[in-house]
Amino acid sequence: MKGWIGRFLLVNLATMAGAVFAQEYPAIAEGRRIEMLRHPTKRPVRMVFDTDTYNEIDDQFALVYALISPELDVQAVYAAPFHNNRSTGPGDGMEKSYEEILRILGKLDRSADGFAFKGSTKYLADVKAPERSPAALDLIERAKKSNPDDPLYVAAVGAITNVSNAILIEPGIVRNIVVVWLGGNGHHWPHQREFNYMQDLKASRVVFDSGVPLVQLPCTPIVTHFTTTVPEMERYVGGRGAIGDYLLEIFKGYHKDHFAWSKVLWDMTAIAWLVNDRWLPSDLVHSPIVTDNYTFSFDHSRHLIRAVNFVHRDPIFRDFFTKLDARAKN
Repeated sequence: MKGWIGRFLLVNLATMAGAVFAQEYPAIAEGRRIEMLRHPTKRPVRMVFDTDTYNEIDDQFALVYALISPELDVQAVYAAPFHNNRSTGPGDGMEKSYEEILRILGKLDRSADGFAFKGSTKYLADVKAPERSPAALDLIERAKKSNPDDPLYVAAVGAITNVSNAILIEPGIVRNIVVVWLGGNGHHWPHQREFNYMQDLKASRVVFDSGVPLVQLPCTPIVTHFTTTVPEMERYVGGRGAIGDYLLEIFKGYHKDHFAWSKVLWDMTAIAWLVNDRWLPSDLVHSPIVTDNYTFSFDHSRHLIRAVNFVHRDPIFRDFFTKLDARAKN
């Protein structure tokens, strides 16, 4: 705490409970934050990827997309917790996500040593006692080696637990990272009961309150139309090596009836923003206030974040299909 300059206190009124949430974070000059929220110009983009990989099937596509994109330098992959019908709890979800990361890396002939890390075993319960998971500690170490002029990009596509724990353990990293999170809904949507956001409300509050440079990809109604179909997957993904066949297998296995059926591959869009932000236009907006009833409140005196407002679906899939095909031919 001693020696920090420009520290400020953010207070969020939790409107349902009437309680006051207060946590201290380092100040970032607004001009600096806006500069960090511009699309990265240095190539390749240094990034880490935080993913609840076994939650459904879109994380696998996003992980492959990141690893086969020469514009990106993926330095680590973190397993995020999740709890749905594919896990018995957040810890089990994290373990299954870690196993799925290893499965994907194996099909890409990539080593997991020093690259894949287990994340939180539970959701954030106490902001004064964040979980020191291998993922959170690795993120801290990599962030410390970065700086505001060359930040580390943190693409996150699950509950934001690992990232928020890292910020709570070492708040100073907010000056050296940019978080690109697929989470929450549009700011004018009537509720925020979106899977990534609502799994860990305290962690979601941290990322919106901390002042960390944040690019938000809202799920409904923005990313919801990033869909594809079985015929398209069969045509452009199947037969592209072991990884292409695996992606097709899990895509087809996700739903029994394929007639007139399409599937949104949400998580690929976080990677796509890092590759080319023209595919995902965005606005600078004031960071919303996370309320206890899973809605947003607004205060235009709060710091700015970047929020994606549209997704150009076709060029993203074109880019992914082209890279996957090129890899299969090499």
